[in-house]
Amino acid sequence: MIRVLIADDQRVVREGLGMVLSLMKDVEVVGGAADGAEAVRLVQAERPDVVLMDLRMPRCDGIEATRRIRVEAPEVRVVVLTTYSDDRSVLEALRAGARGYLTKDASGEQIHEALRQVVDDQAVIDPAVQRHVVDAIAADATPPPRFPDGLTPREAEVLSLMAQGLANAEIASRLTVSEATVKSHVNHLFAKIGARDRAQAVAYAFRHDLGGS
Repeated sequence: MIRVLIADDQRVVREGLGMVLSLMKDVEVVGGAADGAEAVRLVQAERPDVVLMDLRMPRCDGIEATRRIRVEAPEVRVVVLTTYSDDRSVLEALRAGARGYLTKDASGEQIHEALRQVVDDQAVIDPAVQRHVVDAIAADATPPPRFPDGLTPREAEVLSLMAQGLANAEIASRLTVSEATVKSHVNHLFAKIGARDRAQAVAYAFRHDLGGS
């Protein structure tokens, strides 16, 4: 069972999202917070697996709440669910420690899959905002690290499909291999290119013309 806390300053959003999640057999909503400060407090009290976090909230916004949760309860994953998809919002959320970033256009199925993936220690980025991540990282003043070479053709193919927004299960279906095989390729290519998560891997892919089309 995936225990979820919803943090959003709009009551109608909290209640509506709660109703959607309640229809998922493997998801339990353990609480709702109207601002970031309340979200941090409820994380301490309820210890959810995942927090669905809005960004713009009173008292303490989603970015600061994510930072505090990362420090005080590092085992809790934060997935941002917001209307904002600009470069700054996306990058700040990921830097604060969010493991996922979805827009509120996401379907219930997409949210469900995101919950499953972050609990499985994967990062999730809405395909609609992935290019924002790439652009923001490319524009960063910090010189990019020197990535090691040596990707195999199959690893490069997996990386290209990741950059197109495909999840591991979708990549497995596309390549007609098992999901375990895809996970193995992902782990190997992460080590070779020095990436900690999918966001960094996607940035690498576009910088090296492996983004696909």
